[in-house]
Amino acid sequence: MIQTFDLSYPSSDGIHSVHAREWVPEGAPRGVVQLVHGVAEHIGRYDQAARFLAAHGYVVCGEDHLGHGLTAGGKFGYFGPKNGWDLVARDVRRLRELEGEKHPSLPYVILGHSMGSFLTRTYLIRWPGTVDAAVLSGTGQESAAAVASCKALTGTLCKLRGPDYVSKTVNGLSLGAYNKAFKPNRTSSDWLSRDEAMVDSHLADPLCQFVPTVSMFRDMMGGLQFIASRANLAKMNKSTPIYLLSGDRDPVGSMGAGVRKVEGMLRSAGCQDVTVKLYPGGRHEMFNEINRQEVFQDLLAWLESKR
Repeated sequence: MIQTFDLSYPSSDGIHSVHAREWVPEGAPRGVVQLVHGVAEHIGRYDQAARFLAAHGYVVCGEDHLGHGLTAGGKFGYFGPKNGWDLVARDVRRLRELEGEKHPSLPYVILGHSMGSFLTRTYLIRWPGTVDAAVLSGTGQESAAAVASCKALTGTLCKLRGPDYVSKTVNGLSLGAYNKAFKPNRTSSDWLSRDEAMVDSHLADPLCQFVPTVSMFRDMMGGLQFIASRANLAKMNKSTPIYLLSGDRDPVGSMGAGVRKVEGMLRSAGCQDVTVKLYPGGRHEMFNEINRQEVFQDLLAWLESKR
């Protein structure tokens, strides 16, 4: 029987208590997979994927970022007044340290989805060699000009309206634009998955119903600039295996082109083991897609090949 445990630890912001969850398999574990979730969601949404991996012998863990899930403390969509990306990255790193203390001899994999994939790429730059492999789900890379423009706009709004200001205009230009490719739209979140039940579950989840603050967008744009820097990419451990998985209809990955762009960035930086899997027709959340069992099996096969 798979057991789940909730735990907490102090956030790097010195204020919040980070909520985390573990899925622990029966018997002796074979490895650890740390999940890093995306924007406007929480670690509980990964239960199916976590249980699948735990059923195959992996301890799975993940935390709710600042401003998300049970870590938010009621203030959603807000990392902090400044240095938010650094704070969240440090919280991800702290969970890795805690799990490493529990399982010092086990292979350790970090798996980030969407914004979590950007945080995972940040992790690989800042703490190279501290994981045995990495998985990037639903990743991408907007143009440098688009990222700089959004960062400038949200930075200005932070100064004029405060870092916790919520701008429907900014959200509409970013996250809100992803649904346009799937007209006529049944819901506001059709871009997430072809599985209507999973989309409806997301829309009904009270922990997913918020618009990020302008400071969160600012911080995320800063993160995208950080992980696009050639000087930063050069700091990565070039031997760490990296698996990119996405749907070829994922707007975050520019319908596959953005995923290939990230692949090129990693290869240009000297990464020696990069694998890409694009699923035909798949949208943003491949772990919640109609073919998710195939996605789970492919992920497991890749993990097993890197043991």
